[in-house]
Amino acid sequence: MTIDVDNLPKIFGKKIKIERIKQEISQEKLAELAGLHRTTMGLIEKGKCFPELDTVAKIANGLNLELNELFDFTGI
Repeated sequence: MTIDVDNLPKIFGKKIKIERIKQEISQEKLAELAGLHRTTMGLIEKGKCFPELDTVAKIANGLNLELNELFDFTGI
């Protein structure tokens, strides 16, 4: 599978949103669980910015997912 690096922030943001909605967690609640500001979470989900690895880990923890699960873009 080839990863479209130019669209990685948008694909990653979409993956977070999908996982968040599956778990019926609001964006604000996920931001709280991850220790991030709600605005930051919104920017990440919209693909406007790509978080650093430590922030990715915080988001994975907030979603109770393994880090690699956030990078499984199958079906997106």
